[in-house]
Amino acid sequence: MSKHIEKLKKQLLEISEIVNSFKSEAVQVKIIDKIFEALSESERGDYEGNGVDLFVKKSRRRSDNDGDSAFLQGRKKPGATKILNQLLTTSFFDQAQSISAIADVCKNSYDSDFKTSELSGILLKLAKENKLRRERNTNNNRFEYVKA
Repeated sequence: MSKHIEKLKKQLLEISEIVNSFKSEAVQVKIIDKIFEALSESERGDYEGNGVDLFVKKSRRRSDNDGDSAFLQGRKKPGATKILNQLLTTSFFDQAQSISAIADVCKNSYDSDFKTSELSGILLKLAKENKLRRERNTNNNRFEYVKA
């Protein structure tokens, strides 16, 4: 038993030197979290033990029949901000568009399913940057967005 404790003490000393070499406390906490996560996975048998998976971000798993080969190859889909900026370069915002219409175009043209709540803040920011105008529709009292 004392052999295990001595080994553990030695390992903790090595880890503390490495972790304390980082100035940022947030980075230190992140490293410790990753170490504990790897340890708990190794106890469950999920961890390969090759050290590669320790600092790799985990992404949600998708099945092969999702049809998104770019995601499966490690590339992420563009985010809502990037897609909306791409839409600004097209003629899409030449006419006033509702937030639900914008979400539909993101889903159909860019294969990105965003909730309208995810888009609303970005659209408001684009309106404040004078890239879009935000106008109320008199028929349904909802906002619509058009190029500024």
